[in-house]
Amino acid sequence: MLSDWNISDKTMEQAINVAVSLAILVAGWIIIRIILRIAKKTLEKSSLDPVLYRFILKILRIVLWIVLILTLMERFGFQIGSLITVLAAAGAAIALALKDSLANVAGGIMILINKPFAQDDYIDIAGTSGKVQDIDLFVTHLNTYDNKVITIPNGLVNTSVLVNYTMKNRRRVDCCFGIGYEDDIQKAKEILASIAESNPDIFSDPPPIIGVAGQNDNCVSIDLKVWCETDDYWDVKYFLEENVKLAFDEAGITIPFPQMDVHIRRRGK
Repeated sequence: MLSDWNISDKTMEQAINVAVSLAILVAGWIIIRIILRIAKKTLEKSSLDPVLYRFILKILRIVLWIVLILTLMERFGFQIGSLITVLAAAGAAIALALKDSLANVAGGIMILINKPFAQDDYIDIAGTSGKVQDIDLFVTHLNTYDNKVITIPNGLVNTSVLVNYTMKNRRRVDCCFGIGYEDDIQKAKEILASIAESNPDIFSDPPPIIGVAGQNDNCVSIDLKVWCETDDYWDVKYFLEENVKLAFDEAGITIPFPQMDVHIRRRGK
């Protein structure tokens, strides 16, 4: 009878332990949902990028569930200290194996925090140019004007020289034209000024910059620098290149090309 009583007590104790564990599991699940909901609302109100705050929520969810699972394991007699040591060692090994991926994640987080560029910006990264199509934690996707998709690891983005062509709403168009040494420099400058003034996309303030840039081997170089909206950059660039050529031809101003004089000497017999 005493043995039966002990077995009954032990069974009752186990049942109570299981019931308490289930209660902790349910309560923990509810608390995790509440914490995540509060964190989500807080992060949505912040200035963080949606990609970044979704990543933070995922990490927070994983951490909370790990804490809950460790709490339940401790109730069933597991040695949590030894388990944490094993998990820490495994985490260090995984971090070492995935160091490049973690560098990309760190780069992605820095991009999302510092915001050196945004979606649809036209950028140049280490000589690779394109329009930003998408930014995630591991890679940045660029779309070129000829519709190629370029994928760049965020670790490289974060450590490379980056040029953002569209961050500012104004951009300067720089052109350089060569004329012959026999041509009238003042007349050429007047033509350039007239063409710049004729295009409504070119700003009058600041005014165009026109001046002799240098005297080369075969021509005199004249700079034409104008300002326009960033979105109009290529339209203005093509307009200037085409119309200056047409106007110079009409005015009889030559656009030289490299030439070479060859002298042939006949050697006596």
